[in-house]
Amino acid sequence: MASGSLCSTEALLLDLKYHDSHEWAKVEGNSATVGITDHAQDHLGDVVYIELPEVGAPVSQGDSFGVIESVKATNDINSPISGKVVEVNEELNDSPGLVEVSDSGELKRLMDADKYTKFCEEEEDDIH
Repeated sequence: MASGSLCSTEALLLDLKYHDSHEWAKVEGNSATVGITDHAQDHLGDVVYIELPEVGAPVSQGDSFGVIESVKATNDINSPISGKVVEVNEELNDSPGLVEVSDSGELKRLMDADKYTKFCEEEEDDIH
C-alpha cells in the first residue's frame, strides 16, 4: 500500500479502536466517540444522505445504527461498541457521535491502528 494511504498507520489515530466494517471508537471513561474511518470515507466518495440514530437509542457492537448514502453506494453504519447513544452530531462537519459504553470488554474485539492497517491492506489486495 502506498505511503500516505488513508489506511496507513500514519493516517490513523493510535488511540482509536477499529471495527472491521471501518468504524472507530475512542473510549474515554464510560463514553465512546464513534465515527467512520478515513478509509471508508475515501471509498464512499461524496455523501448525499445520512440517517443517524436517535439520542437514547441502544446500539450493539457490529449492528447497524445508521445509513450513509454516497454517489457510489449506500452502506450501513455499524456500531463498534454496545451502549446507548447520548449525543448525535447533526451537522457532521468533522465531529462524530457519542455512545455511553455498556460493555468495555468488547474493546478487546476491536483492532488497534496497526491491526487495522494490515486489515485494510489485505482488503485492498483482495480487491485487486
